[in-house]
Amino acid sequence: MRLTSLEERQREQRLVTSRALIAGVFVCAGLLLLSVRLLHLQVDRHEHFSVLSMENRVKIQPVPPTRGLIYDAKGVLLADNNPTFSLEITIEKVDDLSATIDALAQLIPIDANDRARFERLKRQRMRFQSVPIRLNLTPKEVARFSVNGYRFPGVDVRAELIRTYPLGAATAHVLGYVGRINEREMAQIDTSSYAGTHFIGKGGLEKAHEDVLHGKVGYQQVEVNARGRILRTLESTPPISGQDVFLSLDLGLQKAALEGLGNRRGAVVAIDPRDGSVLAMVSNPSFDPNLFVEGISGKDYNALLHSPDKPLFDRAARGQYPPGSTVKPFIGLGGLATGFSSAHKTVFCSGAFTLPGQSHRFRCWRKGGHGAIDLAKAITESCDVYFYSLANQMGIDRLHHFLTQFGFGARTGIDVAGELAGLLPSREWKERIRKQRWYPGETLIVGIGQGSFLATPLQLAVATAAMANRGHFIQPRLARASRFPGAANETLFPIISRQINVGNANYWNQVISAMTQVVESPRGTAKRIRTPEYRIAGKTGTSQVFTLGQKQTYNAAKTPERMRDHALFIAFAPVDDPRIAVAVLVENGGHGGSDAAPVARRVMDVYLGATTPLPPEEATDGD
Repeated sequence: MRLTSLEERQREQRLVTSRALIAGVFVCAGLLLLSVRLLHLQVDRHEHFSVLSMENRVKIQPVPPTRGLIYDAKGVLLADNNPTFSLEITIEKVDDLSATIDALAQLIPIDANDRARFERLKRQRMRFQSVPIRLNLTPKEVARFSVNGYRFPGVDVRAELIRTYPLGAATAHVLGYVGRINEREMAQIDTSSYAGTHFIGKGGLEKAHEDVLHGKVGYQQVEVNARGRILRTLESTPPISGQDVFLSLDLGLQKAALEGLGNRRGAVVAIDPRDGSVLAMVSNPSFDPNLFVEGISGKDYNALLHSPDKPLFDRAARGQYPPGSTVKPFIGLGGLATGFSSAHKTVFCSGAFTLPGQSHRFRCWRKGGHGAIDLAKAITESCDVYFYSLANQMGIDRLHHFLTQFGFGARTGIDVAGELAGLLPSREWKERIRKQRWYPGETLIVGIGQGSFLATPLQLAVATAAMANRGHFIQPRLARASRFPGAANETLFPIISRQINVGNANYWNQVISAMTQVVESPRGTAKRIRTPEYRIAGKTGTSQVFTLGQKQTYNAAKTPERMRDHALFIAFAPVDDPRIAVAVLVENGGHGGSDAAPVARRVMDVYLGATTPLPPEEATDGD
């Protein structure tokens, strides 16, 4: 029995030992595999998992740049960045959100639009991020909340910089405005350049110089916890502020142009012919661009959009009107340059012009006619028949080619977004667009600046500056220079120019002399604006809103106000040393001499420092 028991114990011991060995082998194999796996993860894959760990722990956040400021020629601030205060709620810190908002509304006005915006933004943000419930708090509202803030855990007042336009409507069209980036713009821009910012230039100079004004986004590395909350800032690259832009625009001249137009719809553009600098650029009526920065209300936008006066429409750069008789000096110069006219060649004006073999009468504004008339008198008294005859001789192809040199039918290239090109009709244009051939009678209509011929006030001002320069055509520009904040050196924007060649320099003198007589001659259509302080060369014009039949007579008194002719005037001064060129349009104004020319005189007086008052208004013949 003992032996048997001993054998059993030995057998059991051998069994335990073998099992321990087998288990040890498995444990060693497992440890070996674990070691290999750890080696792989910690050595071979170290860099990969270090990156993943860093990405979980460290976040890169964009820091938006401060937008550059805009100044006028004398250093007056036209576009600023002002602090604005908003009331914001951090959702995770508020126990009863609805009750909190209701309590806040008892303290600070919160309307339905505010609540709707809050609900929309709340869905787009994390619970630990703040959401604005009220924008643009007044100082009194900020103070009121500061006193009662202890009652609202999770609610804070936040300050940020918002674009503001101190002059409001006075510079709205020329500066444009900034607004929130929409989906279409988001698809077009480099999103990395706009990380952290929600605003972009929407029109005017703000859009044209967006790349200069916007600046460069900065970044900061922040350490966050598992829920994404920022614990600390590890490293930062500061943003580069946008450059400040300095304009040639003269605010005093801008206001003078607005005052000259008064309540009338119209546009004024003034240019320094020496370098193409835009001195004033006005479209009236205008609007307050500050309404658009953070989003205009539907009520305000509809009021602007549906106003019959079209305050959102930039008449200076986008308004396309028949230039009327303001193009006669250019066509007269073209007649001299092409040999179809001369200083002494006369045309007999009987009050109408008829093409050979046709019965249609192209009428002159003076029913009894001007009699025998040469180029100088034709420009001075704005004789239509003379220019019917000259246009017929030159033909549409020569007319089109010559007027193109003055920029008609093309964008000027000014640094304002949204400019339109107008329309200079041609044989090719009509065949391409209207699928019709060109008729001789249409050439006559182009010869007096009517019909399909369209030009913007900006184009007229640029062409007038080129006339003042005797053919030195300079691309207009608003921005003179840019500079980084705090920097000493400016970056000048380039001047782009070309020369118009007419073959004989004396031709310029002949046409300019005739334009001077428009103002100085007793028979000139702008004689009222003559001043003893400086000499003006100009040309009046009337732009037809509708076409009269052969037997119809235009009667302004019996015509609805918005169907009356537009009044135009172009001028430069002083004649012997031109420093300012002006184009004025008064919608449905009537006569260029009585309605548009005095506005130009007011602008030139301010710029040249003249003080002689205008004589009383009197009846005006012709344009």
